Amino acid sequence: MAETYELFAVKYASHQRTQGANYVDPPDPHEAMPMDYFVWAAVSGMRTFVIDTGFKAREAARRGRTFLRCPADGLKAIGVDADAVEDVIVTHFHYDHVGNFDKFPKAAFHVQDSEMAFATGRHMLEPRHSSSMNVDDVVGLVRHVYRRRVRFHDGDAELAPGLSLHHIGGHTAGMQSVRVRTRRGWVVVASDAAHYYANMETRNPFPVIFELDAVLAGYDRLLELADSPDHVVPGHDPLVMERYPPPSEDLAGIAVRLDAAPAKG
Repeated sequence: MAETYELFAVKYASHQRTQGANYVDPPDPHEAMPMDYFVWAAVSGMRTFVIDTGFKAREAARRGRTFLRCPADGLKAIGVDADAVEDVIVTHFHYDHVGNFDKFPKAAFHVQDSEMAFATGRHMLEPRHSSSMNVDDVVGLVRHVYRRRVRFHDGDAELAPGLSLHHIGGHTAGMQSVRVRTRRGWVVVASDAAHYYANMETRNPFPVIFELDAVLAGYDRLLELADSPDHVVPGHDPLVMERYPPPSEDLAGIAVRLDAAPAKG
């Protein structure tokens, strides 16, 4: 029987940018369209899964992002202790999703075979792919392979009753999203399979792409996996913080509950 998870998004950084940076074909390249950066946590009475680990303050400074808090501190605010977490899902290896792996000393890291091959192989000779990586983070995960702390998956996989990985591809070769059983049904943490609601709704993708056809097919797959379009959570949209409620008043602006129904908008 599927477990039911509490599901949270934790905001740790932001970036002021325009539509020109967020669409292949921007309707208005100069229109403001900011980006939020999240990590996620799925928590049941039996286990906890952290989804992605964000980036560090020095990486934020290097790339001109506004760093709000260490992702591990944001997780602690919702009751998730990084020191005790045993399972971290890495949706893909871009710098903003795997930068704090060292803050999870007990964790196994769940990755796609194809993502490890992508991040360590011939495609990194191409700057349009390698520029989104932090080589030290990639090397750190390779070291964890030798420490037997990486769990490889070849396609879709159930990690526990009520929580599964789904290979989407497109944005990177091994892009994966996470399907979670919650009190409101099956919610899909898309991560960067859909950066913004509007990318998916208009089928106008975010411009960092490995394989365009897989990105577009991925939008359809996300909708198949979720109970409704309102059950798909994009990876970087500030509307997530507006549509979902905080776990408590003191966490407003820091974290939201994705297991609660979103406000329409």
